[in-house]
Amino acid sequence: MTPDLTIGVVGPHDLVERVMLMGHGPTPVPSRLVAAAYRDEQEAADKVVRLGSGVDVCLFASPVPYDFARKAGVLTMPATYVPLNGAALQGALLRAALDERFDPARVSIDVLARGEVEEAYAEIGMSTDQVHLREEVAGPGTLAAFHERLWRRGLTTVALTCVHATAERMELAGVPTLRIRPTGAAIRSALQTAALLGAHHRLEESQLVVVLVDVPTLRESPRRVTPRYWREELKLALHRVLLQEAHRMNASVWPLDDHSYLVTATRGSVASGTEGFRTPPFVERVREELGLAVEVGIGMGRTAQEAETHARAALARSQTSQRAQGFALDRDGRALVPAPRTPPRGSQPVKPKGLEILARLADRLGDQSESGAPLIVDAENAGRMLGVTPRTARRLLRTLVEEGLAWPLPPNRTPQPGRPRQLYRLIVEKLGPAKTG
Repeated sequence: MTPDLTIGVVGPHDLVERVMLMGHGPTPVPSRLVAAAYRDEQEAADKVVRLGSGVDVCLFASPVPYDFARKAGVLTMPATYVPLNGAALQGALLRAALDERFDPARVSIDVLARGEVEEAYAEIGMSTDQVHLREEVAGPGTLAAFHERLWRRGLTTVALTCVHATAERMELAGVPTLRIRPTGAAIRSALQTAALLGAHHRLEESQLVVVLVDVPTLRESPRRVTPRYWREELKLALHRVLLQEAHRMNASVWPLDDHSYLVTATRGSVASGTEGFRTPPFVERVREELGLAVEVGIGMGRTAQEAETHARAALARSQTSQRAQGFALDRDGRALVPAPRTPPRGSQPVKPKGLEILARLADRLGDQSESGAPLIVDAENAGRMLGVTPRTARRLLRTLVEEGLAWPLPPNRTPQPGRPRQLYRLIVEKLGPAKTG
């Protein structure tokens, strides 16, 4: 049986080979190792990018390549590294003590934290008074210059480095150098940690997610009664768009009622379609193609019922918010993104911009309004009435739709080539008796 979990091993060639050889031992989850070896630690980020989605977790041969990849922002999967503190540092100090040219008390060390170095020296009863340390991770050249300067001034007898490329540079420059290498026990422990991280990530990615999509424009109300034919046409067009978008996320779509839909998917597929839950799904495409504003709530849970409950709670949050934040709740009911700020107490509500646009259009269409006929416009004639370009008018009409002040009619089915003409019915009832009477 082929292991389902894949671990990408990133590091210099010799350490990657050690990890690969030790990877044949038992791990908590059957795993397959993929090698990504480099010559210089600064290539670590590029190696991670090349591994891509083909691995479930990354195991770095030391903290150095891990730090480079983290700072480059390429870690889209769980990651860990083989530690070089403790026994690894003490092993390097032992090799230094066995060479009569070196004094373990007079060395330079890079990358490791001061606390880790002091602890290792304390365990073998040595002082760190003459130990020179550079904790910050830097390029191989910078670290090599740090070690070489100290050695040439006679302040150290040997350089202990965690960086493969730094060791190569110093050896070429004639600076006595010892590499701090991970122990076998540290490699085995890191492999087990990586396998557990990957397995947990797999379980999390396959977690059931429920997405609720609500369309306020499709809700019937005493002031919003539209012909059934128009409603059915719009619902069919909306369902088609949702199915296409859901197919990209390997999700399923079902209509719940006249104005809402239920989408089921996995956490991994929804995360990839929402930029890691930073942008709500479906919203932009539905607005672009149909001129509709939709509200979305995403919920996760240990059961389908719990996920739907959290999705309804998230939808309620988005409906009471003016910004699309806090639209997803995890399985414990916590928001995955920060909730929007509440306006300060005592602040006056801002008058919707759409009311002003609607009033101007209603004034220009005064004769039709007085006759009681529905006020219907498109981008071109609305642009002429408002004195703006059709493109700007189209954006303003979408603003009316989002604020519930206009109703997008289904596109005309004409044999003419090009984009079908989009009509909007103005809901002048929202202007009050003075404008509608």
